[in-house]
Parts: sequence; structure tokens; C-alpha cells
Amino acid sequence: MNLVEKETHYLMKELILTEQANKNTQNIDLEDTLTIVSLINKEDQAVPVAIEKELKAIASAVDMISESFLSGGNLLYFGAGTSGRLGVLDASECPPTFGVEAELVRGYIAGGDTALRNAVEGAEDIFEDGENDLIKSGVTNIDVVTGISASGNAPYICGVLSKAKEIGAKTIALTCNKKALIAEYSDIHIAPEVGPEVITGSTRLKAGTAHKMILNMLTTGAMIKTGKTYHNFMIDLKPVNKKLIDRATRIIQELTNVDRDKAYETLLRADKNVKVAVVMLNKNLKKDEAIKLLNQYNSKLRLIIG
Repeated sequence: MNLVEKETHYLMKELILTEQANKNTQNIDLEDTLTIVSLINKEDQAVPVAIEKELKAIASAVDMISESFLSGGNLLYFGAGTSGRLGVLDASECPPTFGVEAELVRGYIAGGDTALRNAVEGAEDIFEDGENDLIKSGVTNIDVVTGISASGNAPYICGVLSKAKEIGAKTIALTCNKKALIAEYSDIHIAPEVGPEVITGSTRLKAGTAHKMILNMLTTGAMIKTGKTYHNFMIDLKPVNKKLIDRATRIIQELTNVDRDKAYETLLRADKNVKVAVVMLNKNLKKDEAIKLLNQYNSKLRLIIG
């Protein structure tokens, strides 16, 4: 039985959870507007409960990703439709938040960039396209590849993860289905089962919300583990606009107990590098001396100022 046949078998014989009809919302089209949004809200409350059951798997995935980062590896997301867009979104938010290079976390979607704004029907059905896109991504054996799929049965994602395993990369499957086909290609399977959707099969709803929350955990957790925060501050943010310059200045004030003018002036002398500015003020160093000290401690501020 090939993968398409397997997927059809699951849909016909065991109707997967993400495709089942929701009895709680079967008359939603007859309800008034307040009731409609109340029903959606009530169903959404199942999402964090389902995620809580997966925290051990999520923590293991965070450790896997952070170990890859510390070894020079990258995190690659692959998905189709909503799942692909969520991966691209999470990846795109890492550089401005944590000051990392765009290559560190990368998102890919079945059907290419066109699929970010337009549905590319059938893109998720071709196993070989997943293999080819994975190869084109330049993945190596020190990277982590995460396949995102609500049903977990998309042949495209099976192709991605199976080829990743061949190459020697670590693999994570993020689904909403414990029986997902892509689980057999994963080192870690994260599967919050959020139940049938408000609108049958519309996995942009609870499944999408669950996956967005988990992707937040994966990258934020890995960045914390690799020293990209100090306390709960974005210590490596890139202050590229007025709002972020203001935030950077406030972080420096908070961590060094200087006034705003001194914090801002030091930020400019540090070429808008918050960590460098903090070390300069905390240790009374010049910029080059602060940079040297940060390099000595692998840029981990905790090891320098406690």
C-alpha cells in the first residue's frame, strides 16, 4: 500500500479526528452572532488542555533543537497549506526577536512561495515533491527538520521527513493525530488532539492555534536555552526602528540602573547591540573590550554578569 492509498484508508476506515464533525456546533449556522463566537471561543479552550498533555514531547524537541543550534545546525519547518504558513510565520519572526540570522530557522511550504497567499491544491499529495524540496533546502545531518501537518498523513511531509532521516537529520512530527503516518519518520512526535473543528475539517481553527502555540514554544525555548535571552528580556533583539530602539534602551536601563540618556548613548556607542551596551556599563568597559568578553563566554550574558 503506497502513501496515498494509506491516507485514503485512514480517511475511509478510521475518519481521523481533524476530519470528524463536531456535535457541539452542528447547528452553528442557525445561531445568532454572539452564540457563534461563543461556540468558537468555547471550542478554543480545548487547545491549551491538549497541548499540556504534550509538554514532555515538546520539551524533548526544544532540547533537540537547542543542541542542534549549539552545534551549528539549523531548524527547518515544512508544511502544506495552513501548516506551511504557520511554519514560515514562526521562522520569519525569529531574526527580529532574537537577532539570529535568517538561515537559522527556515520555513518551507508545499507549492512554494505562491502557496503562502494562494491555495495550491494537491501540493501536499506528492511524496517526491517533499523529498525534492528537502534536498533543495540544503539540509545537513546536524539540522532538525520539523514536518507540520494537522492530520499527519500528507505524503509531501512523509517525503520530507523520510529523506531527512536518510540524510541523518533529526526529525520532529507536529500533528493533531496520534495515529499520523508521518510519526514513523520522526524522532519526536508531538500530537495535541484538539478534537473535531468548529467547521468540519477546517484545521486553520483549533489545530492551527495549537500548532502556532507549539511553534512558539519550540523556537522560544530553544533561543532561551542557547542564551538569546537574559532573564525574560530579548537581549539579542535588533533595534531597527523607533519602537525597538526604545525597547532596547529600556532593557539597558533595567539591567544596569542607569538613566535613559545614559542607556541610549551607550546603545549608540555599542552600535545598537544591547548585550555589548549592558556589558560596557556593567563592567565599565570600552566597546571592543565588551565584545571580547562576550566572545569569551559564547555571548551568554548570564555567565558574565550573573
